[in-house]
Amino acid sequence: MERSPVSISVFFPCYNEQDNVGRTAQRAVEVLEGLGADYEIILVNDGSADETGARADAIAAGNKRVRVVHHPHNMGYGAALQSGIRAAKKELIFFTDGDGQFDIGEIKLLLPLIEHNDIVCGYRLDRKDPIMRKLNGWMWTRLVNLLFGMNIRDIDCAFKLFRAEVFEGMTMSSAGALISAEILARATRRGYRIAEVGVHHYPRTAGKQTGAKLKVILRAFKELFELYSRIRKGQ
Repeated sequence: MERSPVSISVFFPCYNEQDNVGRTAQRAVEVLEGLGADYEIILVNDGSADETGARADAIAAGNKRVRVVHHPHNMGYGAALQSGIRAAKKELIFFTDGDGQFDIGEIKLLLPLIEHNDIVCGYRLDRKDPIMRKLNGWMWTRLVNLLFGMNIRDIDCAFKLFRAEVFEGMTMSSAGALISAEILARATRRGYRIAEVGVHHYPRTAGKQTGAKLKVILRAFKELFELYSRIRKGQ
């Protein structure tokens, strides 16, 4: 019996990624076409101050499978993920960052695992970031796992695949860097099955990272303990 094509929404949160958004979207089209998928691509422009929004609109104008969601100003990584999730219309939802540090072709590693799971998380096999960023990520992952009774190898790896039903009725309050931790903590509490697989991570070739800013880190810790309190109360 012939299988139905994979029904999947792929979205990219983008902030000041004018030099990355074009090749990232093009690579996604190539991979999804190669899979014969029933797909859509959503570019979430999080209030970029450069030409990201205009270039995303030009991509969408040339491909009916591509849509753009614009934030009127920079609202944060979590807000961008929430917008992508809300905009998604297919049975599966996948996201990765718009900076090109992952190869979307490795989605082929995740798809077989989603057949018997609700979420598939990538983890970075060789993280191409400065040593302090890697150390912060290691400590953050262990703290989040401890607080929420999880055992995820790489909480913030931006290479995740979900069944759309995971987000039905899920309240997401994180507008910043806490968003992945919140989604996984709430999904774990609701009993969803989570699988993991290693994916490659590549150096950023254009644009600037924003997740390592002290303000972003402090905000994430503040939100983390607020989230812990809410989840303990069943909120």
